[in-house]
Amino acid sequence: MVDKVLDMTAGARVLIIDDDTIMRDLMADWLEAAGYSVCKAADCCAAVAEVQRAAPALIISDMFMPGACGAAAIAQMRQAVPGVRVIAVSGHFNSGQGLSAQEALEAGAARALAKPVKRAELVRAVAELLGPPAR
Repeated sequence: MVDKVLDMTAGARVLIIDDDTIMRDLMADWLEAAGYSVCKAADCCAAVAEVQRAAPALIISDMFMPGACGAAAIAQMRQAVPGVRVIAVSGHFNSGQGLSAQEALEAGAARALAKPVKRAELVRAVAELLGPPAR
């Protein structure tokens, strides 16, 4: 299921994809408080539906979820929305399991953030990629 929050006066939308409800909602809350328009998806299927409704300017996605994950997920997102920037997040980046942060960057992610993601780190990465939010 996709939870959608969209401020029509803001320019660029951020799509957050994470199967962890708490993490997904927390990242969305941080970005909305900073002034960004955010929509959320719990998995890649819901994300595809959201992208078909309106292409986001930025996708923040967990890299270790059921379904497409890792480098395949980055490739799918960038194919679905040419030119979209991706921030890869994962609790597994430093674990030796799955995709490493460096591999995420090599696969096309603009940034790779290890979970637990810090608020300042996330907001800074989004601002660097999108610019300041439209207010």
